[in-house]
This record gives sequence, C-alpha cells and structure tokens, in this order.
Amino acid sequence: MKKVCTIDKFSFPNACQLMRWHFHPIGFEATMDAPKSMVARLFDRATGQTMLAIAGIPCTPSMSSAEVARIIQAVEDEIESFQPPMAWQA
Repeated sequence: MKKVCTIDKFSFPNACQLMRWHFHPIGFEATMDAPKSMVARLFDRATGQTMLAIAGIPCTPSMSSAEVARIIQAVEDEIESFQPPMAWQA
C-alpha cells in the first residue's frame, strides 16, 4: 500500500485568503516584507482605516495549515493585547 502524505501546503496568496476568511468582517491584508517574514494589517472595511499592523511575522512562500494557524493566533494575541482589561473600562 502506498503511503499518502496528508500535510497541507498553501502558497502565500492562498494562506492570506484563509486569513481573510478567518478575520471577516474585519479587513485583512498581508505582504511579505522579506524572504521569511510578513506584515499583516487589519482594517475597517468601511473606512479603510488601519486598526492594527504587525511587522516581522515569520512566514514562508509556502505554508502548512499549522503555520497559518500560528499566524492567526499571533494576530489574535496582538488584538487582545490592545483591549483594556475590564477594570480599566469602568
């Protein structure tokens, strides 16, 4: 029986599309700023205003599902770090 590899690989544009779907309705875009890193930007779709930009996120031109999930988690962690604790909101 032939062994089948089940590791998914996504090109950078396809990985970005997965991230756009994940963050919808917030706008998401990403560009590679170096051979092994990217800049991600979350923005308000109505106004185009940048809500969050993160530079230097490690990535490659071809990414596995786990790498895409790691990038999504890094962006979500950054979002949480900008939300004030409940005690400060009062």
